[in-house]
Amino acid sequence: QVQVAESGGGLVHDGGSLRLSCAASGRTFSGYAMGWFRQAPGKERDFVAVISRTGSSTYYTESVKGRFTISRDNAKNTVYLQMNSLKPEDTAVYYCAATSSRSFSYYTRQIRAYEYWGQGTQVTVSS
Repeated sequence: QVQVAESGGGLVHDGGSLRLSCAASGRTFSGYAMGWFRQAPGKERDFVAVISRTGSSTYYTESVKGRFTISRDNAKNTVYLQMNSLKPEDTAVYYCAATSSRSFSYYTRQIRAYEYWGQGTQVTVSS
């Protein structure tokens, strides 16, 4: 079992920045690739970014490339999502998730790849 908990959400203006954190506990954190997903009101949950177990590989959905950065600190059992140049369309509940999949590929951009999920943190970007 792995427990994950997000923090750092809030209300920012268009063009602002936020850093989300996801603290994990339980089994060995470094054994899991970590992903961020988001769900806007009335929409499906979508992939945002993923980072490999060692942090050496990352992948982003096209709409956040160049603005968001995913990172992890395995010593602190924490993964981060630095979000810059935020836009109103980034408004959503952001979820952190852990996957034991050893395949860092299209599969780890899918919700079904992830076994453990946090409760989510709200990010609201005002125009």
